[in-house]
Amino acid sequence: MFGGLGMWELLLIFFIILLFFGARRLPEIGSSLGKGIREFKDSVTEIERGGGSEISGGQEEASPSSKTEATEPTAGRADP
Repeated sequence: MFGGLGMWELLLIFFIILLFFGARRLPEIGSSLGKGIREFKDSVTEIERGGGSEISGGQEEASPSSKTEATEPTAGRADP
């Protein structure tokens, strides 16, 4: 079923989670987990469509500063 996990193993895991978090917190945890997964999927599909300008823009901003740091002389270094 799920990578070798059968029905009894899944029920045991669910029961342990139920004991650990309690019945009141399970719906809250499930909804927040679902929102996180949905947000991740949306961002991945946006990047695949070419709308990931935020990520590529951040990388472009980082590259010029690294070039200037590499060309500037280091303080305290004596030239022969």
